Amino acid sequence: MATTTTQLPGASVFPRLEPRLSSVAKPIQYVGGELNSTLKEWDCAPEGATVRWALMYPDAYEVGLPNQGVQILYEVLNERDWIVAERTYAVWPDLESVMRAGDEHGPIPQFTVDQHRAVRDFDLFGLSFSTELGYTNMLNALDLAGIPIHSADRTDLDPIVLAGGHAAFNPEPIADFIDAAVLGDGEEVVLAISEVVREWKGEGSPGGREEVLRRLAVSGGVYVPAFYDVSYGTASDAGAIAAVVPNRDGIPHRVRKHTLMDLDAWPYPAKPLVPLAETVHERFSVEIFRGCTRGCRFCQAGMITRPVRERSIETIGAMVENGIRKSGFEEVGLLSLSSADHTEIADVATGLADRYEGSNVSLSLPSTRVDAFNISLANEFSRNGRRSGLTFAPEGGSERMRKVINKMVTEDDLIRTVAAAYSHGWRQVKLYFMCGLPTETDEDVLQIAELAKRVIATGREVSGRNDVRCTVSIGGFVPKPHTPFQWAAQLDHETTDERLRKLRDLVREDRKFGRAIGFRYHDGKPGIVEGLLSRGDRRVGRVIEAVWRDGGRFDGWSEHFSYERWMTAAQTALQGTGVDLDWFTTRERTYDEVLPWDHLDSGLDKDWLWSDWEDALAVADGSSDVEVEDCRWTPCYDCGVCPEMNTEIQIGPTGQKLLPLSVM
Repeated sequence: MATTTTQLPGASVFPRLEPRLSSVAKPIQYVGGELNSTLKEWDCAPEGATVRWALMYPDAYEVGLPNQGVQILYEVLNERDWIVAERTYAVWPDLESVMRAGDEHGPIPQFTVDQHRAVRDFDLFGLSFSTELGYTNMLNALDLAGIPIHSADRTDLDPIVLAGGHAAFNPEPIADFIDAAVLGDGEEVVLAISEVVREWKGEGSPGGREEVLRRLAVSGGVYVPAFYDVSYGTASDAGAIAAVVPNRDGIPHRVRKHTLMDLDAWPYPAKPLVPLAETVHERFSVEIFRGCTRGCRFCQAGMITRPVRERSIETIGAMVENGIRKSGFEEVGLLSLSSADHTEIADVATGLADRYEGSNVSLSLPSTRVDAFNISLANEFSRNGRRSGLTFAPEGGSERMRKVINKMVTEDDLIRTVAAAYSHGWRQVKLYFMCGLPTETDEDVLQIAELAKRVIATGREVSGRNDVRCTVSIGGFVPKPHTPFQWAAQLDHETTDERLRKLRDLVREDRKFGRAIGFRYHDGKPGIVEGLLSRGDRRVGRVIEAVWRDGGRFDGWSEHFSYERWMTAAQTALQGTGVDLDWFTTRERTYDEVLPWDHLDSGLDKDWLWSDWEDALAVADGSSDVEVEDCRWTPCYDCGVCPEMNTEIQIGPTGQKLLPLSVM
């Protein structure tokens, strides 16, 4: 789509947009003006060049605005007086139609919600992907913005398109659409990128976008796909990757992730955005630590965010108080991959509960590990009378499966935990599992029903009541890059659906417990598409483009997702490549295979990952009982991250206490 308007760069498109908002659903999500948003002049730099970022979480406003990663970068960038940072989100199909129809000036371009500036006018367009199912929304935003969807077709008038977030650890499926990708923590690197762009602009932008991308790439911390050539094997090896090599001098063979080592020095968000429209999370969130070393083999987030880095109790307390005061939120979420593992979580909980007792402020923890939960901790978080359900994630249905995935929680551990919860007044427990884990059988999944029944029986016994409930929530397992399971075959969706049908029937047919057990699951088809995008290479890009051109949008939403559309696109787009959908999803990999992300360095040693994969298989067949300990409390077990990234685990205790706030 070409934008035909001749308005000045940085001018607002709101006068063109506003008369048409009455024709779309939830127009308030497009008007901006949120509390704590930042409005800056287009040329804000007191001297030198202004650097301008458009930041996007490629989903609807209600999902994108609460995203903490984007909020943090928005603040970090706007604190510099020479940077303008604004936000944009995916528009719903009704507004997309209005924008494409346009007015007498042409189509209305993709805009920021802060000041409704055209995204194409910015220097950098940064997208944060927590899931690969947002890729079609990226293409739609690029097209609406008037930015060529292929990086090779862009000119010096187009922004540099960067990808970040967890999905950026394998950006190869979108390599044709992005100019660059950044791995790891973004707080410091976005400022470094801004400095490079500022210097380049100050020199008169010599060499155009090719030169500024070269300057970013030679640092070793920004991946520019166009600077790497991918070669493939012959038909005899099914078109596997032969090599990925730089095609220019000075470009590193491997690109490293970024790791922020002092979270206390970056207490963001300090000015949390307060949405105008309803969003999926109506709370203020504080990340109490980053990283996880529990060693769950399925968990990409735990692997790629190592090492563990805790925020101090004083910083957590200050962030909570500041966030409540600045936002007016009444719920505070203490977030991390395993929040109860913070070395001072008991003191944090007690200190915050003391501080806000009698107020309208409530505290919450996300899903809690069974072996990290205790009643005193739960009581502190519910002291203000808001006692919602408790969520635990055993992940595997059987004890054998939990050993395979290194989730070292026994059935007795879980029963003891839920017994304590039910006996102390909780009535609702939610259990999260996965289906399709490596080496899984029907029996492993069906044991979920027996476990849920035992949970209800225990709850009734210890509480003396029959109104206790247990909700079983099941997601399909998708193997992810940079994990021990990156070599595993993904379970086909037919088998996944059949196992879940058997489990559902087994639960429902039980007259004694069936009505007390809720059952939630999604079919296996979206997981296959996610698997294609998670472990795909550059050839998958043509599938993504075909889906988008066929109307694919909001693929993370069940009402918009079309499995048939993806299958048709994959069959057509992969013809003649020597590979197909199954090659990317349901096929097991070998050690010698060049994986699409091998040139992207998460710090994890590939031999260590392979050894852990072999350990999982040995546990599965009963020839071994290896458990990978949490290296926070044990000697290093050589995953490679700390020496490779020049980092270290940072944990307490600090010995400090949170004091009540003094009355002003």
